[in-house]
This record gives sequence, C-alpha cells and structure tokens, in this order.
Amino acid sequence: MFKSHKVGRDDSWEGTVVKASRGMLDGSNMYHFVEVRLAEGDVVKVRISRRLWKSIAVGDRIVKRPGADPVKG
Repeated sequence: MFKSHKVGRDDSWEGTVVKASRGMLDGSNMYHFVEVRLAEGDVVKVRISRRLWKSIAVGDRIVKRPGADPVKG
C-alpha cells in the first residue's frame, strides 16, 4: 500500500524507485510520477519533472533534500 505525496519544498527523503508512470489527469497536461520505497519501508507516490522521469529506471535511487527538487542519487 502506498500514500500519495505532493513534494514540498521543505521535504527530505530518499528511496528506491519501484514504479514509474505518467498520465493526463486533467485531460490536457501530462504528469509524471514515481512510486518510491523509502528506507522505513513505506512506499510513496510523488510527482516529478519530465526530465527526471526520462532519466530514471526501476531500481534507481532518488534523493529529495529541503529546498531542492528530487534528483537521481
């Protein structure tokens, strides 16, 4: 089970990508998501940039630091 999570500027987490997806939720804009398994074992679904989404694969690590966007780690 996972919980959806909007990435906030002050959030800090890191984990491993378990699934990547995209969709047109509003019918006109493409949104890119990844499900990330955190060190605590929780799985969160977060929205990421298209550029990051195109550069990752399942099994890659993603790191989110306060004040920064998520990056491949």
